[in-house]
Amino acid sequence: MPRPLRLALSLVLTLAFLLATAPAQATALVRVLRYDAGRAAEFRGAVDQAAQIWNASVVNVRLVAGTPADFVVVADDGWPRALPTSLGRGRIWMGRQAVNQGYHPVRIAAHEIGHILGLPDRRTGRCTDLMSGSSAPTSCTNAYPSAAERAEVDRNFAGSAPLVEFGRLHVDR
Repeated sequence: MPRPLRLALSLVLTLAFLLATAPAQATALVRVLRYDAGRAAEFRGAVDQAAQIWNASVVNVRLVAGTPADFVVVADDGWPRALPTSLGRGRIWMGRQAVNQGYHPVRIAAHEIGHILGLPDRRTGRCTDLMSGSSAPTSCTNAYPSAAERAEVDRNFAGSAPLVEFGRLHVDR
């Protein structure tokens, strides 16, 4: 084989090898969701902390405080609840009733944000399951989603159909 042809073939094979062994680049875009906790009163810090927990837990979505907001968080005297209107959009009520009964505010906030991120309630009673909500005991302070919950949110924001019902008020009682 002539030398120029060997060099060309060697170059092609080297490039093919480099392309085949190079780390895959992430093709999914990170979706940024803005939340407004300006009316969350004493729960503002809990909401911000819950947003940071989700940011540290998932890769396909990033929560940032700001307006115009994709979802709004307000405080009231009722039970915590969420109204997801579509994936990443809706309204959360941080109800004082659950906190007065001993439930952890950061866990409540992370749970309600979970609904906005497409997760339904799962009343497993386990503290390790964030979406078990109030079925876990009041002693539960875990505000971190389980591996399955993290994976489900990442799938939701990668194009999978979320299991949460949009347009339905989710009250975890």
